[in-house]
Amino acid sequence: MGGGRGAAPALEGQVEPIIFLFRGTVLIDATPPARALLDRIGGSQDDWTRLMRWIGPRFPEAPDRLAQLSRRARVEVLGREGQGSATLRLVAQDLTDGIWRLTVSDPAADHAGIVIDSMSLQAMEEELHLLRGALDQTPMLVWRLDPDDRVTWANGAYLRRAEAQGDGAIGWPLPRLLDVPRPLPGTEPVTRRAALEDRGIASWYDCHSHRMGDHIMMFALPADAAVRAERSLREFVQTLTKTFADLPIGLAIFDQGRKLQLFNPALIDLTSLPTGFLTARPSLVDFLDQLREQRMVPEPKDYRSWRQHMANLETAAATGHHVETWSLPGGQTYRVTGRPHPDGAVAFLFENITTEISVTRRFRAELLLGAQVLDGLDDALAVFAATGQLVLSNQAYRSLWGPPPASLSDAIAGWEAMSAASPGLSTLRGALTLSEGPSSSTRSSGTMTGPQGQSLGWTVIDLSGGRRMLRFWTASAQSQMPEATSPPLRALSATRTAE
Repeated sequence: MGGGRGAAPALEGQVEPIIFLFRGTVLIDATPPARALLDRIGGSQDDWTRLMRWIGPRFPEAPDRLAQLSRRARVEVLGREGQGSATLRLVAQDLTDGIWRLTVSDPAADHAGIVIDSMSLQAMEEELHLLRGALDQTPMLVWRLDPDDRVTWANGAYLRRAEAQGDGAIGWPLPRLLDVPRPLPGTEPVTRRAALEDRGIASWYDCHSHRMGDHIMMFALPADAAVRAERSLREFVQTLTKTFADLPIGLAIFDQGRKLQLFNPALIDLTSLPTGFLTARPSLVDFLDQLREQRMVPEPKDYRSWRQHMANLETAAATGHHVETWSLPGGQTYRVTGRPHPDGAVAFLFENITTEISVTRRFRAELLLGAQVLDGLDDALAVFAATGQLVLSNQAYRSLWGPPPASLSDAIAGWEAMSAASPGLSTLRGALTLSEGPSSSTRSSGTMTGPQGQSLGWTVIDLSGGRRMLRFWTASAQSQMPEATSPPLRALSATRTAE
């Protein structure tokens, strides 16, 4: 008997109803379960607003029915089916003097005397506290939409953002911050990006939607960093595109699958390929075939050898820096450069070097002509730089003194070895080593004994840049003095002095 009497109070405590007494929006009294419910709801709003935030999702008709309470004195609302099997009932009574009494109960549990295992209840409450805390502290916005697209639940981050947007407390129904379309039934979860503006500042979110029965769970992850990175990348690509558009060099970039991904206008001008063909992103093989059709590749001996050459070009460009010179049938000359790019991509640069090649060939021809003129002279000529290095010599000098020396000191050593007894050698050595420099434009001359014992005349002329020209001739074959130089040598000397 004693045990039965002790169990009754515990049983009564478990089935104590949830009752609130309000005067306006101020809570004046509540049962312990009711106060516990308000504590679990949390938030910085007043008690009435917090309670309406909890009642709204469970009793969609409650706001309209409570507005009739002053006329009807008593309102009863049956909640919709909740998560699980809970169906709640809300009874509101007007007790006069502005006092309202709200009772929340579970009709299925009336007079059932259900007793809950305290350990199980404690474990569930601890898990619920952990999950609620995790959702409230997460930086992403989480909310739930009912079939009518109303926000029926939201986490702490969503509520804080809604309060900041509304400049004050929020009530039921909760505002919908982001306008994200609902996923169609039977479809996969949808991810969309949406912006939330606050005082002219836009915050971007990646919104993920998941269907849970008739409701939709929405998750909005902050995406400001991703948006800034994408914008920077887009601006960088635009800058590169504008730069590539102004380049005179044709650019074609092929991805790992050898599909054309990027080209500039210069490529169209240089290759005469149709714009429509390039914008269709052809493969590298089709690109080269089209170049062959346009006669913009070197004329091959046969198609097989040309195809093998193009395959080798692709391989060389993909593995390292590769440069080729294409002499085109139309007389143009292109430099084709292949460079590997990250992720297996490859870039080809087409440069028209026809003018450069023409200038180089003309310059080489002029050098060859000058060398032939010098080699056709009977006088031996050698030009030394200011540092003593041999700049040039003609055939007559090489026939007289043998292979050309590398420097002035080597030349002097060779002369001493072949004509050491010559009395004029020291004078020549002094003229070459003690010259006053290019600004003096001096001319020194004299005679000496040659390598075969012949009498040689010599002249040293200072040229521009510190260079010196040395001329030898056979004195017996030319009785005139060095000043009476033959017209070709006078012209050469004038030219060197002008330099």
